[in-house]
Amino acid sequence: MNKDFPEGAAIVFGGSGGIGKGVAVEFAKAGTNVAIVYRSKKEVAEATAKTIRDLGVKASLHQVDVRERVAIEAVREAAIAAHGRVHTLVWGAGPLVPQVAISEWSDEQFRNAIEVEVFGFRNAATVFIPHMRAAGGGSFVHLGSAGHDWWPKLDGLSVAPKAANESLIKGIAKEEGKYEIRANSVLVGVIDAGMFHELTAQGVFDEKWVEETQKLLALKRWGQAEDIGQAAVFFASKRAQYVTGQVISVSGGFGV
Repeated sequence: MNKDFPEGAAIVFGGSGGIGKGVAVEFAKAGTNVAIVYRSKKEVAEATAKTIRDLGVKASLHQVDVRERVAIEAVREAAIAAHGRVHTLVWGAGPLVPQVAISEWSDEQFRNAIEVEVFGFRNAATVFIPHMRAAGGGSFVHLGSAGHDWWPKLDGLSVAPKAANESLIKGIAKEEGKYEIRANSVLVGVIDAGMFHELTAQGVFDEKWVEETQKLLALKRWGQAEDIGQAAVFFASKRAQYVTGQVISVSGGFGV
């Protein structure tokens, strides 16, 4: 095992997404086991697990609806049985985000965003905090939105719930630090994976959108999933053992 991590695993919620897959693989490259949590993309999750195992690292798969606390409790027990301990929880779960103005959000759209991202994260946090306390510490890494710093047009169904989670992250850092539990956020910019690919295929992100968005970037290119993964690994590792309640924006200088 890499000296940057204790025995056990990082559990990645949303590990079958384009970014989540990249994050899971970066933890494996860093030498720690990975528990991959997914909802519906079983084939992608299995392919990610294979990639990790090919690196000589143990991976486990766990299917769950994060809106169900009892189901997350079952995932916790399965992950502990597979790896002995969960030292890091990465929260990257979330639905595909419609690009809609706030005035046009439907009740269903907003409710789904809040239930999956905010209630889901709250469920995961309250289920895993007792385990981390008992294990002598741990780390939460939230994959937030670069829109937290500079509101991106029409992306509020992503930014708003993630902003709630940013507050929860600071609360966890404040309340759980005495148990050596840390909590930090990686703010995610436009990443050449996952949702960006899906919405591009749907025609939501066209050439004009690309042109206008890149005007807001200091680095005139899209990020890669591994860029997010490397930041998450840093926050979770012993290299950041005195860092908590913080954010790092991995966004190419979005909105600077």
